[in-house]
Amino acid sequence: MEDKKTPITGQQYAVMEKEDFAAIWRTIHLKVTDTYEVPPEILWVNGSTIGTLGNFSASTGKAKSKKTFNISAIVAAALKNDEVLKYSAYLPPNKRKILYVDTEQSKYHCHKVMKRILHLAGLPTDKDREDFIFIVLREQTPDKRKQIIGYMLENMPDVGLLVIDGIRDLMYDINSPSESTELINLLMRWSSGYNLHIHTVLHLNKGDDNTRGHIGTELNNKAETVLQITKSTQDGNISEVKAMHIRDREFDPFAFRINDSALPEVVEGYVFQQPKQDRGFSLTELTEKQHREALENGFGKRVVQGYPNVIQALKQGYASIGYERGRNVLVSLNKFLVNKRMIVKEGKGYRYNPDFHY
Repeated sequence: MEDKKTPITGQQYAVMEKEDFAAIWRTIHLKVTDTYEVPPEILWVNGSTIGTLGNFSASTGKAKSKKTFNISAIVAAALKNDEVLKYSAYLPPNKRKILYVDTEQSKYHCHKVMKRILHLAGLPTDKDREDFIFIVLREQTPDKRKQIIGYMLENMPDVGLLVIDGIRDLMYDINSPSESTELINLLMRWSSGYNLHIHTVLHLNKGDDNTRGHIGTELNNKAETVLQITKSTQDGNISEVKAMHIRDREFDPFAFRINDSALPEVVEGYVFQQPKQDRGFSLTELTEKQHREALENGFGKRVVQGYPNVIQALKQGYASIGYERGRNVLVSLNKFLVNKRMIVKEGKGYRYNPDFHY
C-alpha cells in the first residue's frame, strides 16, 4: 500500500481540506482579466485623500494633545458631508451611517463629545439621529467589545464610517505580536467585508513620537493614513496636525485651538517651527541641470506609485548627485518639485516631467 504523504505545514496549523480551499480560492485568486473599481474616497485634508471605503486609518498623539477634538471634526465633516476644520468628507447615499465607539471615557464625557460633534456639524442637539450611533464600551472586556462591534456592523448595512476611539482596548496585551496581527486583520476584514472606512485612535509613547506597542507598528505598516496630533511647543493651547504616514500625497499641516464655545477652530496664519536640522535649507540652491539629473536617476520614465515610494525615489535620485538629505528635507523638496511641475501627478502616482521650466 502506498504511503500517503503528509503535507508540509506549520505545526500549529491544521491541514486545509480540498473543499475548504475551493471555497476560499474564489476570494483570493487575482486574474489580470478581472476588473476592480477604484476604492471610493470619502475623507480629505486640503485635497489629499486620507480615507477610502474598504480601508482604515488612525490618529495618534500623546495625552492632552486634543486627539478627541480632532476626531470630532472628522466625524462632523462626515455627518454633514462637508468641510469642518480642514477635513472634507463625502459619504455615498447608501453609506451615510456613522458608528462611533468609545472604549475609554464615561457616559458623561462621551455625551459631551457627541454634542460637540453635532455642534460642529451645525445640527440640533436636542434630538437623536438614526445616522449617528454612539456606543460606550468602557465597562466591557476586549473580547466583548469586538463582539459587540462585529454584531452591530453585521446588522447595520449602511455604515460608511466606523470610529474606534481606543483601539488599545480591543486587546489584552499591547505588545503581543500575535494579538496585534489578529486585531489588524480584523480591522481589514471589517473595512473590506462591510465596505466602510475605519478610523481609530492610539496613543504615542511618552518618551518619543512612536506609536505605542506592537499594535502601533502594525498600524503604521497597514493603515492608509496615520495622523499625528501634537501640542504646539510655541503655544500650549494650540495643537498641530500632520501626516505621520499617508498613501496619497502629504498635505500641508494645520493647527487648531479650542475656542470659547469649547469647539476646535483652525489657527489661521500659524507658522510651524522648522526642525533644527532643516533650518537654513534653500529649495533653490540646486541648478536646473542638477535637478534634472537627480529626477532622471530617481524616477526615470516610470510612474512612481504611493507617497512613500515617491520620497524614496527622491532620496535615491538626489543622493546620486551627492545631495543626501533626511526625510523632512525630502518632504519639503517634494512640495517644491510639485509646485514647479518638475514632477506631476499621473493616475495614482507621480512621474518626472522633463518639460518643466525652472
